[in-house]
Amino acid sequence: MTTKYLLQEEDMPRQWYNLAADLPTPMLPPLGPGGQPVEPHHLQAIFPENLIEQEMSTQRWIDIPDPIREILFRWRPTPLRRAVHLERYLQTPAKIFYKDESVSPAGSHKPNTAVAQAWYNREAGIRKLTTETGAGQWGSALGFACAILDMECKVYMVRISFDQKPFRRLMMETWGATCIASPSRETKAGRDVLERSPDTPGSLGIAISEAIEAAISDPEGKTRYSLGSVLNHVMLHQTIIGLEARKQLAMAGVKHPDVVIGCAGGGSNFAGLAFPFTCDKIHGASIRIIPVEPSSCPTLTRAPFAYDHGDTAGMTPLMPMHSLGHAFVPPPIHAGGLRYHGMAPLVSKAVVEGLMEPLSIHQSECYQAALTWARTEGFICAPETSHAIAATIRQARLAREEGRERNILFCYSGHGLMDLAGYEKFMRGQLVDHPLPEEDLLKSIEAFASFPKPQPA
Repeated sequence: MTTKYLLQEEDMPRQWYNLAADLPTPMLPPLGPGGQPVEPHHLQAIFPENLIEQEMSTQRWIDIPDPIREILFRWRPTPLRRAVHLERYLQTPAKIFYKDESVSPAGSHKPNTAVAQAWYNREAGIRKLTTETGAGQWGSALGFACAILDMECKVYMVRISFDQKPFRRLMMETWGATCIASPSRETKAGRDVLERSPDTPGSLGIAISEAIEAAISDPEGKTRYSLGSVLNHVMLHQTIIGLEARKQLAMAGVKHPDVVIGCAGGGSNFAGLAFPFTCDKIHGASIRIIPVEPSSCPTLTRAPFAYDHGDTAGMTPLMPMHSLGHAFVPPPIHAGGLRYHGMAPLVSKAVVEGLMEPLSIHQSECYQAALTWARTEGFICAPETSHAIAATIRQARLAREEGRERNILFCYSGHGLMDLAGYEKFMRGQLVDHPLPEEDLLKSIEAFASFPKPQPA
């Protein structure tokens, strides 16, 4: 039985796919301080012109420059694997395929866009990038990319993850990046938060504010900000995952999957796998597409679709997205990469259009799924990835109950070798679930009550 489907280097995609070209109705624009649509020049303080062009593009296919492809060849194309041992354990008629993004130098899908963003910034004359990171996957990836391209990198890491995951910080420092616990006293945004809440575990929204402030305050103008998820150009760069998976499923005799699953925090790995198949669904294919998030941070499943800031301090434009409110601080779950108040506008739009079926799961079920995975397939997954595995197990069991064959595809977005503290807590019975109380949700979304409301296209 074939369990690995491998592409040659010449089979790696030469273009990224842009879902904005195929959505049933157009994307809503981001809004500036006056409530007017953001123009390209409004973003030049934080992004280079070449990435701004991608951010606002509705072109279906965008070429991948050869120098970027040459760096991606270090680990791409990534394998498509079949989880036959999990299938047997579950006694399911379903076939379970997973795109293994853990084989990158940083151990996750994040370098797909980190390399692209660092390269485009360097082409624009930028020499230093600032960013935020939750669990440390994105900070590690950008640190790696900047090392390869001889650039400086500064990362503001959410405090709870900075404390829980010291080896992620050490990975960043190994690649030459500077890693700061957020909120910090280095920025006004950080100091303001610490004055209000000195014991805060931090949040991605706070860390984003700090990273943007650090970028725009560079007196030489040689620093820009880099984001690992949420924005359109980030989703674009990640579609290499799904485009490769399409070819590999064809090798396995699968025209298209019945179910596509990915964990979703800001949206990048999920979008990377799902967007090419979302295009197929738009054009008639019968595919269930499931973004999976923590029940403690239920952005897609419970939060409204609204205009809100992407950061706590309100430095970003207002973005049309599902949001729990830009001041929301999620509970300190171990899936730090999924602790974000908002969701990528492109993913949010696809959910609004009915193209996707979001799901939220408690972290205890996810860790149990991770243990099942480790004890069948053998690999130790990241806490974020465990959400996709938990949803996959649900779908495989449903196939068994219905007696139906089903092709399930999910994104194995990262390994968990730096995340074993969470496993230990779960196995010792010390891990608790943090469902978001309705009163907390209602209070949190008051943060954007006065903002413009998204109007149907």
